[in-house]
Amino acid sequence: MADHNDRTSNVPGPRQEHPAAGHGQAHEPAAAPLLRKELDDKQPRTQALHAWWADAWDDGGVLHDRWEDLRQAPALGWHGMANWLKAMLGLTGISFVILLLDSATDALAAMLHSLLTAAPRVQVGTDTSTGVFAVIDQPIRTYIAAHSPALTISASTVYTVWQLVGLFGLIGGFVRSSGARITWTAWGAASIAMVWDAAPNEGSTIATGLAVLAWTAASALALRGLTLRPAFFTHIHNAGHQIEPHIHLPAPAADAAPDDAPDNVHPLQKR
Repeated sequence: MADHNDRTSNVPGPRQEHPAAGHGQAHEPAAAPLLRKELDDKQPRTQALHAWWADAWDDGGVLHDRWEDLRQAPALGWHGMANWLKAMLGLTGISFVILLLDSATDALAAMLHSLLTAAPRVQVGTDTSTGVFAVIDQPIRTYIAAHSPALTISASTVYTVWQLVGLFGLIGGFVRSSGARITWTAWGAASIAMVWDAAPNEGSTIATGLAVLAWTAASALALRGLTLRPAFFTHIHNAGHQIEPHIHLPAPAADAAPDDAPDNVHPLQKR
């Protein structure tokens, strides 16, 4: 019976704690010093950050100087402002231009596509023009329609490009652009050749003559100020007065001749 009581006395009840559990909980308070140490480490960092922020905004600090550069930039202008502001503004401008070009490329491509796709509305090779202009315009339409089926673009697009090139040569030649005048000359020669080739055989000579007259009349604007008269440059050289300084020394006075000297003896004089 004694052994049975001893064994039951050692068995923990439902409200008793296991010795091993109490032994493990004895080490839990050790986490508090570690947390306190971390808080102590963070406080010097915060204090150092506050100290750096205060020093940066004092006179001579980094942030104070940058703020002064920004405040004085409108009064100093582009040449007087700080170099770092110039670099930042330049980079900002370049980035803005690149962004605009990136977005404008799609818009320009869409505009060009709409322009070229609208060209088929122009009826090439048909009698759409009337009057004197039709004598020149219809042969050109017929020539383009007959020689452009093998191209990757339509005949209407070729006709539109031909009109744009002529307009460029006319306007550029009017503002005295050498490249535009060369373009206008080549465009006129090509137009006259197309009229000669595609005009009816009975009226090809008259149609070509009218094309030449029309192009010549328009050349009064495209080639204004251009003359075929050779320019002569005459250089007239007028010889100016030449000044040559000279030093003239007066001749010394002649010594009086002695009384007993003969009359035919005279001293030499410098001239």
